[in-house]
Amino acid sequence: MEQKLITKNFVLLVLGQVSSLFGNYILRLALSMYVLEVTGSALVFAGILSAATIPTILLSPLGGILADRMDRQKIMVALDALTGIAVFVAAIFLSAENALVMISILLIALSVLGAFETPTVQACIPQMLSGDAIVKGNAVVNQAASLSYLTAPLLGGILYAAFGLKPVMYASVLCFAVTALFECFIKLGSHARGFGGKLLPMIKEDFVSSIRFLTKEQPDILKLLLLAALSRFFVMGVTLVGLPFIVRRILGLDARYYGIAESMLAVATIGGSIGAGLLTGKMRSGKLSLVLAMIGACLIPAGLVFLFPSGNVARYAVNVAAFCGMQIAISIFSIFAVSILQQRTPQHLTGKVMAYTSAITMCTQPIGQMVYGLLFDGLSREVYLVLIPTGAVICAVGLLAAGFFGRLEKAE
Repeated sequence: MEQKLITKNFVLLVLGQVSSLFGNYILRLALSMYVLEVTGSALVFAGILSAATIPTILLSPLGGILADRMDRQKIMVALDALTGIAVFVAAIFLSAENALVMISILLIALSVLGAFETPTVQACIPQMLSGDAIVKGNAVVNQAASLSYLTAPLLGGILYAAFGLKPVMYASVLCFAVTALFECFIKLGSHARGFGGKLLPMIKEDFVSSIRFLTKEQPDILKLLLLAALSRFFVMGVTLVGLPFIVRRILGLDARYYGIAESMLAVATIGGSIGAGLLTGKMRSGKLSLVLAMIGACLIPAGLVFLFPSGNVARYAVNVAAFCGMQIAISIFSIFAVSILQQRTPQHLTGKVMAYTSAITMCTQPIGQMVYGLLFDGLSREVYLVLIPTGAVICAVGLLAAGFFGRLEKAE
């Protein structure tokens, strides 16, 4: 009998994620605009934001250990409450004289808390759901994140323009408080083992056992994790760096066109999440190699259009369509990949495996952005030399991984 997806616990988790992500998005938007106004440099905020990701990367394994040893529901409530308190305190003490220092401290604090929250939330899904319901659950959570991303910039921008930074921060605090309230009513089965005995040997034991699980007991999970990270390296690098570069510098179109492209990408992400939910139970693991190859296949037309005489608007339309197709494919691939990781990982290791997934992805994304920043700058007149080879490489990786995904399907 297929497990019911819409349960009280799952609805509360999704509502909490919508509120939390919305609060995060409007907060970061307001902070970025404020720093830009104060310093006149987007690079300053980008540098602060990049530095603030380091605690998340370093502390994620500890977050995974905590998620596997303690009550996950209590962890989520505590972390969202602490996040709201951190933003509230920062808003109270923020002034024109200490703005950059307070914003830097706040972002670092949020990064530390995020290192513990992300693996905990991801570990809750397989604790609530099982089988194909995990894929549908991840798809719904992804849709919720995309909807928050789609609406938050607009509403956050209006709120910031009308009232300034501090009211946006207080609105963000309210979002985190609502999230913590929702999470108070989530009821999860007991899985916690606690921290009996000496702390450091216990942490070492958990770390060693999780690494042994990935490298010795289930090496296919590690390979899938690395494939997911590799796909993110290409997709996030070429999307976050390449699309604005193509629209604004290569095609010479104004910010309205880029805004439309960003909105279309958000809609495509939602479409990919819906597609993943509809494909649940119909698409087996063996077909994921084709989905991965499709990511690259979508990118090739974006480069080919620059080899033929055509207007900038036509090239813009082809690129937006190509990037949207790629976004749909990567959403489907990521949801199924994460679901497989969750399904094949024992409950006492789920938090740690999800933490490694988050940490590795966070490491590859900025590297991808730097690599593609250099490529697009160096080949600005021959942008097709970046897009077509990237698409071809992703296609090749997907097709070469067919045997690997076939083994995963047999294991199911």
